[in-house]
Amino acid sequence: MYTFRDRSDRSLTLRPEATAPIARAYIEHGMHRDPQPVKAYTIAPMYRYGAPGKGRYREHWQLSVEALGSPDPAIDAEIIQLYHELLRRLGVTKWELHLNSIGDANCRPQYVERLNEWLDAHADVLDEDARHKRATSPLQVFDVKNPQLREALEDAPKIGESLCDACREHFEQVQRQLDLFGVPYVLDATLVRGLDYYSRTTFEFLAPFENANSSICGGGRYDGLVEAIGGPTTPGIGFGAGLERLLLALELEEITAAPRSIEVFFVVEQTAPRERVLQTLADLRRAGVSADTDYAGRSFKGQMTQAGRTGARTVVIVRGEEAAIRREGRDEQVVALDDVVATLKP
Repeated sequence: MYTFRDRSDRSLTLRPEATAPIARAYIEHGMHRDPQPVKAYTIAPMYRYGAPGKGRYREHWQLSVEALGSPDPAIDAEIIQLYHELLRRLGVTKWELHLNSIGDANCRPQYVERLNEWLDAHADVLDEDARHKRATSPLQVFDVKNPQLREALEDAPKIGESLCDACREHFEQVQRQLDLFGVPYVLDATLVRGLDYYSRTTFEFLAPFENANSSICGGGRYDGLVEAIGGPTTPGIGFGAGLERLLLALELEEITAAPRSIEVFFVVEQTAPRERVLQTLADLRRAGVSADTDYAGRSFKGQMTQAGRTGARTVVIVRGEEAAIRREGRDEQVVALDDVVATLKP
């Protein structure tokens, strides 16, 4: 977080992203001495001073995943594949991965010089937003939203035309690994990152939102960040993914999160040793089976009704030292109470 006063003399406290804080933690805790790469993540609220809109909040939650300490293009592909796998497990299918390389300190300066020459020759097409972005970094002009300007920029030189051999080989290996992972992507020559510590791989997952920023995840390689904040030369790559944007993607496909049902419900008769039942319940949970029982003093009939409400596929009726196990599609099985866990655990 950092605090400052804006032009209206209001005190603002912002935390725009998590990559730099993770990089600082990497330095402060001497993680460069650990086996590399160091893989880290955080899920935390962020506070930005931007225009609010659908899917864009001044306070929002973000998942940040980082891998520091390796220049291997395979780690780039792994980071990208991780978010692809998250979408797959959630059932989100309406997305498109955009991919690009923005070169490095060896080849990007020559490209920026060519881009500036083109921008100087076409200064009349730049609006105020584009001029502001150019003052920060010429690469950021490709991040404008004006449709006419974006169309004009199609004729501008692209970074992919100026990659050195090392950057081109790195990018080809990232693509090759994504192909092996089965992750589809679209090459996007205008996808950039404006800050100087970014290099090589850049990517975004886009969803087809209407009237909203369509990015649900964005990331890239930042080989110059750790060094820029006082650490040793350290390659790194990661992404930030807004959770509210992910919820919008789920809503777009009408995906809901149903609570996990109980697998086993214990119905306990009055004559049963309840303390041993509770111990059996705890042992079953430790074995990885979700289980529950009555804590409301219900009658036998009431407990059976509650078992049905939980959706439990297995009901264990405890009578004294014995337990009758009723499972869907199978005959009732009677075992000793002490053998319930061994009978039901995976």
